[in-house]
Amino acid sequence: MPSSFIRRALAASFLLVAAAAELPAAAQLSAQASPVVTTPRVRAELMAYAPDGVAPGAQVWVGLQLQHQPQWHTYWKNAGDSGLPTELSWTLPAGVTAGEIAWPTPHKIPVGTLANYGYENTVLLPVPLTVSPEFKPAASLTGGSASVDVRLKATWLVCRQECIPEEGSFTLKLPVQGTTALNRPAFDAAFDAAPAPLSRPGQIQVEGQQLKLRVEGLPASAQGRPLEFLPETGEVVHNAAVSGKDWQQAWEGGTWTATYPLAEQRSASPDAMPVVLALAEPKAGDKPLAWRVEAPVSGNWPATAAPAARAEVSPALQAALKENAATAPATTPFAASSLAMALLGALLGGLLLNLMPCVFPVLAIKVLGFARQSGDHGGHRRAALAYTAGVMISLLALAGAMLALRAAGAQLGWGFQLQSPAVVAGLAALFTLIGLNLAGVFEFGRVAPASLCGAQSARPLVNDFLSGVLAVVIASPCTAPFMGASLGFAITLPAGQAMLLFAALGFGLALPYLLAGFIPAVARLLPRPGRWMQTLQRLLAFPMFATVAWLVWVLGQQSGIDGAGALLALLVCLSALVWSFTLRGRARVVIASVLLVCTAVLAAGIGPNIVQGTPPAAAAVAGAQDRWQPWSTQRVAELNAQGRPVFVDFTAAWCVTCQYNKKTTLADAEVLAQFQSRNVALMRADWTRRDQAITAAITALGRSGVPVYVLHVPGKAPVVFSEILRKEELSSALAALSP
Repeated sequence: MPSSFIRRALAASFLLVAAAAELPAAAQLSAQASPVVTTPRVRAELMAYAPDGVAPGAQVWVGLQLQHQPQWHTYWKNAGDSGLPTELSWTLPAGVTAGEIAWPTPHKIPVGTLANYGYENTVLLPVPLTVSPEFKPAASLTGGSASVDVRLKATWLVCRQECIPEEGSFTLKLPVQGTTALNRPAFDAAFDAAPAPLSRPGQIQVEGQQLKLRVEGLPASAQGRPLEFLPETGEVVHNAAVSGKDWQQAWEGGTWTATYPLAEQRSASPDAMPVVLALAEPKAGDKPLAWRVEAPVSGNWPATAAPAARAEVSPALQAALKENAATAPATTPFAASSLAMALLGALLGGLLLNLMPCVFPVLAIKVLGFARQSGDHGGHRRAALAYTAGVMISLLALAGAMLALRAAGAQLGWGFQLQSPAVVAGLAALFTLIGLNLAGVFEFGRVAPASLCGAQSARPLVNDFLSGVLAVVIASPCTAPFMGASLGFAITLPAGQAMLLFAALGFGLALPYLLAGFIPAVARLLPRPGRWMQTLQRLLAFPMFATVAWLVWVLGQQSGIDGAGALLALLVCLSALVWSFTLRGRARVVIASVLLVCTAVLAAGIGPNIVQGTPPAAAAVAGAQDRWQPWSTQRVAELNAQGRPVFVDFTAAWCVTCQYNKKTTLADAEVLAQFQSRNVALMRADWTRRDQAITAAITALGRSGVPVYVLHVPGKAPVVFSEILRKEELSSALAALSP
């Protein structure tokens, strides 16, 4: 029976998808058990320096080294006007305690009218370990030397023009006896970068909206030179103040004096302020580069303003978000009303998925099965429940895998399994077999053992369950209206609430067939079983072959023309091999054996082409042939800085909705003319293969999959459009721009 084969073939494909998901999971698990965690923006490594081993009174240091990608930075203990400091949480054996971070001297990072304090390039945050006399190292089970297990959970905020919170779990074994000094140069550099303490306290006097500072005891190497003022207490002074313009400094012999303005939104009134004074223009050989001084505060603090919300994005975007909030109802991420709206959106999105070209062929097959059970109302209800269970369980399994991998650090979104060429090729083979089965090339009963055929007849509900799994697998390339915002919201929620949203999506997808199973009037609308059923079965083969053609095109986008050609050749071999199994007698054995050998040889020879990557130059050439540029966050920022709006199309070859929008609204002559008249730069972010930068950008926009369409206007909040991009919606947004 065609339907039984379809559902059994799907079981293999679902295992293929699950295996593809497990590959990054295994990588993440191995990363968690190591001293190194790598993200697209930061390489973080747990280091140690114990030249005399681990013993009471010994010098033992550990630290987290952060290597930043160009233009990215993390933050000091006082992050400044925005950002968050790096936090370290240690798990150590009894008798070993961790001290505070010995923060290296930061530098000021201007951000528009604000300023932050942080680190770029490479920085090591050292932490001293104190070993008490009660410490007893655990004995080694293998008979080797004893060691100390150091475990660290670290969180940091890494920013460029956008900010991304990251975290990592690190482990390191320190030998109790012997020397751990491999990382001594890195620790020496961190110690040299730390401010040296001054023995004399400084003086700070509050006078109106200014601080008067006096610091004595600075070494002769610093006297007469300009210094940078770095307060350890946040939300007190105007961090973006420029020396010589907004604040003044001077030397009175060996005493450094300064007048520094308070912050307009000051929220703290400390009795004492620890501050760091760093050489503003350091020279080669300067040591130390900075000094730390504790200064009691005298005078009366002015009244404080209401605490302001701390920004964690660029000031321009923060201002635009505030402007946007003035026209939108205030919500919080976990508000019950927001969750209810997201659940409704997910339910409606699941319903609309049934009308998408991805899912419609499966519904047609279900109608065929419905007609075969004409008059069996109990069978209809059982089949509907089994189908719903298949949809719900498989979608929750897929969503759970995505959420688990994201929690482990992988940058993934909805439809992530189709970013793997191996999964795309496997699905193409599956749909080829389904099409051949529907076209009558083979029947399941003629190529499978009799015992298996008997089992499928005895368990029809398994077929209905697997047809629900099939619906989920082929629905993943589609994003229906209402889905994007709901799924984007889901990845920001705790796992339980996120799974609830995916359950609503699955229930919406299964709802039409579920209602049909429990409403007898629906079954009465279908004609009685007859020859029309065989005609419909043959007709449904062609949507399956069309799906294969689309998957081959998707693979061509991922692996190039050689990959697509290799897949086509192997699909032909697969089709011939399946046909040979329908033969009888010696012809079946001989022809099937020859075809099996030929297929194996061909797979070994050209199969690797399927999973190869397209050279980056190919994408650049493709982008140069029309008005669309390849996307990058840096290029968007550059164009916005020039005053040009930027429209970004986040797309993927396997996304059917993306291709529809690309051939309709985004190809419309009037829309393209509007883009040109408003001097809008067009950029395309291709997510066909996994790209962590694109995933991060989509997540920052509140989405978890493609399509995503966004208009970046200088000085304003990004405008995100609906998944089904309408010409009127886009034209209205473009009309609001200055010509």
